[in-house]
Amino acid sequence: MQRIRSLRAGWQLLRSSCEGAAKQVNNSPSASRNYSHLPPEGPNSFGLLFDIDGVLVRGRTPIPAAKQIFRNLVDGNGKYKVPVVFVTNAGNSLRQTKAEHLSHLLEVEVSPDQVMLSHSPLRMFTQFHKMRVLVSGQGPVEEVAHNLGFQDVVTIDMLREAYPLLDVVDHNRRPKDSIPPSKGLRPIDAVILFGEPIRWETNLQLIVDVLLTNGNPDNAWSSMQYPHIPVMACNMDLLWMAEAKNPRFGHGMFLVCLESLYKKVTGYELKYEALIGKPSVVTYNYAELLIRQQAEKLGWTSPVKTLYAIGDNPMADIYGANLYNRYLQASHRTKAQMQAKSGGGGADALAETIDDTLKMTSAELGGASSVFGEEEDLPEGCRSILVCTGVYSRDQQELPSDPSHTVTEQQIFHGHRDFRFDPSLTQPSFVVQDVKEAVEMVFQEEGWPLD
Repeated sequence: MQRIRSLRAGWQLLRSSCEGAAKQVNNSPSASRNYSHLPPEGPNSFGLLFDIDGVLVRGRTPIPAAKQIFRNLVDGNGKYKVPVVFVTNAGNSLRQTKAEHLSHLLEVEVSPDQVMLSHSPLRMFTQFHKMRVLVSGQGPVEEVAHNLGFQDVVTIDMLREAYPLLDVVDHNRRPKDSIPPSKGLRPIDAVILFGEPIRWETNLQLIVDVLLTNGNPDNAWSSMQYPHIPVMACNMDLLWMAEAKNPRFGHGMFLVCLESLYKKVTGYELKYEALIGKPSVVTYNYAELLIRQQAEKLGWTSPVKTLYAIGDNPMADIYGANLYNRYLQASHRTKAQMQAKSGGGGADALAETIDDTLKMTSAELGGASSVFGEEEDLPEGCRSILVCTGVYSRDQQELPSDPSHTVTEQQIFHGHRDFRFDPSLTQPSFVVQDVKEAVEMVFQEEGWPLD
C-alpha cells in the first residue's frame, strides 16, 4: 500500500504540473502554435500514438512514407491537426534531443512535450528519487536520471573506478602492476536499467555484484541477500529494427541475460520493482496524459475519445495497446458498476476491483490501476495498428492461438518473462503496409479530412 500511495502522489504531482503548463500555454498568444484545427463538437475526437523505430525511421534513415504523411498531418504553417505523441521504448537520450532528432528527420516541428521515452514514467516513482541509484545503459544516463528526479546517481563507470578489481573480462582493462585500493562508495539502494549498454559483460558483472552484496560490492556475495534491492527496468523489447535486414538485439535481450545469470548464481528469480515501457499499462496511461496535454493546447474542451497506437512490434506496440484497451474497458465497466451500486467508491476499492476484473500480472499493470483508476475522463478505447516496415512482416507465421503452444520452429514468444502470453493481445485492430496508410485509414475511420 505504501508503494501505491507513493505512486499516486507522484502521479498527481506530475498531472498537476502538466495541467499547469498547459493552462499557461493556452493563456499565451502562441497557444495554438503547434496545432491548427479545433475538433468537431461530437464524438470524433482522437489522438495518435506513434512508435518511432520501424514505423518512422530505420536506424538513422527516415521511412519515406513517414515524411510524406507528416506533411499532411500539419497545415501550411507547420501546425498539427490532431494531438500527436511519439511513444518509443528507446531510453538513451533526453526528450529534447529526441524531439530535435525527429524534427530533423520528419521535417516538421516536434516539441519535447510530444515525446515519451521508455523511462518517462519514472518521474512518478518519487519514493526512489532520494535513494542512491545505480544506472545502466548508454548515452547521458546520469543526466537522464537527474532529469527524471533522481538526486543521488551512480553510473557503471563510477562503480568501476571505485572498485577497480570488479571488471576483469577485458584483459586490457585489468589493473596493471600493483593492485589499486577500492575507494568505497555508500551502498547502492536501487538499480535502474535504462537500456542496453555498450559493454554487456561489464554491466552484467557489476549489477550482479551489487545485487548479491545488498548494494555494497566491497562485501562478499551472499545468496541470503534475497529479495535483493529494488530493480526497475525500462524497455523490454527483445528485438528492434535498424537498417539491417534482420532485427537487432534490444534491451529485452540484456534483461534475459541478467535474469539468467542471477538465477544461475543464486537459484532465485530476479525480481523487478517495476517494468516500464511498452507493453506495460502504466506507459500508455502516461502517454494518454501527454495526449490530453496536447489536446488542451489545441483548444479541445471535450476529452479524447479514442487513441490509435501505430507500431511495428506485435509483442510491444500491439500487445501494449490492446492491453491498455482491455484496461480501459474494464475501468469504465467497473466505475459504472460501482456508481450504480453505491454512488461511488474509494480509489483503493476501485483498483482492487479492476485488478480482479483484468487478472493482469503486476508487471503488466505497473501500478497503473492504483494510480490511474480514479480518473473520470479516460479514453473510451485504444486501437492498435500494425505496420509492415519494421519487426513485423506479412511473411511471418501467424502467432499460435493456443497459449501453451508458444514455441514452434518459426515462432517464439518474445514477450518478457513476467508477462503472460495471450494470443488475442498480439492481434492488431488493423494491419497496413506503412505509417502513411495507417494515418489515412484513421482519418477515414473518424470522418476527418486529411488533405
